[in-house]
Amino acid sequence: MKPAVALIGRTNVGKSTLFNRLTRSRAALVADFPGLTRDRHYGDGRIGPMPYLVIDTGGFDPQSGQTLQRAINEQTETAIAECDVLLFMVDVRAGLTPQDYLIGAQLRTTGRRVIVVANKAEGLEPDAGAEFHELGLGTPYLVSASHGTGLEDLMEAALAGFAAPVPAEAQADAGRGTRVAIVGRPNVGKSTLVNTLIGEHRLVSSELPGTTRDAIEVDFEFAGSPFVLIDTAGIRRKGRVFEAVEKFSIVKTLQAIEDCNVATLLLDASVEIAEQDAHIAGYILERGRALVIAVNKWDSVREEQREIIKRQMRYKLHFLDWASLHFISGLRGTGLSGLMRSVVEAEKAAFARLPTPRLTRSLRAAVERQSPPRAGNLRPKLRYAHQGGSNPPIIVVHGNALRLVPDSYKRYLEGWFRDEFGLQGTPLRIEMRSGVNPFLRERAGKRRAFQVD
Repeated sequence: MKPAVALIGRTNVGKSTLFNRLTRSRAALVADFPGLTRDRHYGDGRIGPMPYLVIDTGGFDPQSGQTLQRAINEQTETAIAECDVLLFMVDVRAGLTPQDYLIGAQLRTTGRRVIVVANKAEGLEPDAGAEFHELGLGTPYLVSASHGTGLEDLMEAALAGFAAPVPAEAQADAGRGTRVAIVGRPNVGKSTLVNTLIGEHRLVSSELPGTTRDAIEVDFEFAGSPFVLIDTAGIRRKGRVFEAVEKFSIVKTLQAIEDCNVATLLLDASVEIAEQDAHIAGYILERGRALVIAVNKWDSVREEQREIIKRQMRYKLHFLDWASLHFISGLRGTGLSGLMRSVVEAEKAAFARLPTPRLTRSLRAAVERQSPPRAGNLRPKLRYAHQGGSNPPIIVVHGNALRLVPDSYKRYLEGWFRDEFGLQGTPLRIEMRSGVNPFLRERAGKRRAFQVD
C-alpha cells in the first residue's frame, strides 16, 4: 500500500497550504487565521514513481482542555496512528515556541519517523532554522509551502526506504494472484464470506457491526488460479463515524479498493439497499476498479422481500448495470462458484486488449447505426478509435468537432463497445480528441504575418 504522510503542528504554520501543494489541489481551505482546519483531510501525492497519501490535520495543542480543541487533538492523534511518517511543521519566521516543544516531545513517543519542516522560509538564509535543532528531532528542512521551494528534497527524505507499490496489473502477474477486495457496509457478512471461500475460520466474524478493524489479506485458490482476498472494515455514513479506530479502518478500506484488481460490493438482503451502498459503489467506480455485486443472506429472506430488494437495486444502483449480480449466502456457501467466475471475467475485461482496427470498425458500425446529433450547423465526425489504457479500459475516439458530442451519445458508445468486446464487469471510459484543421492553422499564420508586415 501507499505510504501515508501526516502533517502535524500548531495552528497557522501552513499545514493546509503544504497539503494543497503536495496533492496539487485546492482541496484544503486556506486562510490567514488560526484554527481553520479542524478535521483530517486526505489526498493523493506523487514524487517520481512513488505515490503517497497525505493527511492534513488541525492545529495540535496537547495541553488544551477546551471541548473543541480536544476534538481536534483526537483527529490529530488518529492521523498519527494512521501514518508512516510525521512531518512536524513549524514557522521559521515565528521561531521556536513553547507549544512546539510540547508537540515535539509528544511526537518522540509515537515510534514514528519524524521530520521537522521549517515553513515560510522564502528569502531566508540556509541557517535560518538552526534553533529548531533544540527539538532533538534532527536537521530541519527549510521549505516554502506557498512558493513550492524545498519540497522535492523534503519528500525524498520522507519517503526514503519505501518501495513504490506494484501496479495492480503487475500484481496479478507477480506471484500472489488477483487481488479481490470485499467491501460494503458494516455487518453485511464480509468476514463470513471470506471464511467460507477459504474453507476455514480464518477471520473473526460476529453479529456485532464493526468487528473487522483492518484490511486483512488471505491467499486463496479457485479453479487452479491464485487469488488474494482482502477482508475490509465496513464503511458507514460519514456522519455516523465517531470512533478514531473506525476512521482508521475506513482509510484502510479505501486503500484496499485502490490497490485491488476487482472489488466485490457485498449487500445485505435482510435490510433495504441504502444510499451508502451507492456511495461505496461510486468510490469503486471513481477509482476505475472492476466490480462484482453480491447480495448476501439471500437464504434468510422471503420471496416478497426478494422482489423488493431487486426493485431497490434497479432504482438505486442503476448506474452499475454493467456489473455481474449474484445472490448468495456466505454462511451456507451457496452461489459462491458463480461469484468467483464473475470475478475472473471482470479482471479479464479490465485488462482486455482492444485492437485498433477492430475498434475502428466497431466505431463506424455504431455511427452508421446512430449518428451523433447535430449542434447547430455542425455534426461531429467520429473517424477512428484506439485503446488509450486498461484497468479500466479507455477508448480514445478521434475526429472533428468532438467537443459537441453529448454525454448521452458517449453512453451509447460505451454500451456499444461493451457489447462488441464483452467487457462485462469493468468500467469503460470514452475520451474524445478533436483534430486540428491544418488549413485553418495555415490561414491563421498568414493573417499574423500580414498584420506584422
